[in-house]
Amino acid sequence: MKRNQRQLAVALGYNADKNAVPKVLAKGAGKVAARILELARENNIPIREDADLAQALAQLDLGDYIPPDLYPAVAEVLAYIYRQNQKQTAQKLRGKN
Repeated sequence: MKRNQRQLAVALGYNADKNAVPKVLAKGAGKVAARILELARENNIPIREDADLAQALAQLDLGDYIPPDLYPAVAEVLAYIYRQNQKQTAQKLRGKN
């Protein structure tokens, strides 16, 4: 993030059983963005930094589904989150042995 830009955060939700497309659950800049990130960390939700994607998603309203032109970028984020979740699961399983 460039120094002259305010911090921006967008939280997406996706439940393949309920919706075909992810939607915007939270968004904000400055202190609100910091709080979104804090809550994500507290709840072990993976965080992916992508300033351009965050900027595009921030244009959407809360509860909006992501538009088709953002599918490829959001698919990359979901793949990243999937990999992070797999790593966390593997680490937990190794710790139990």
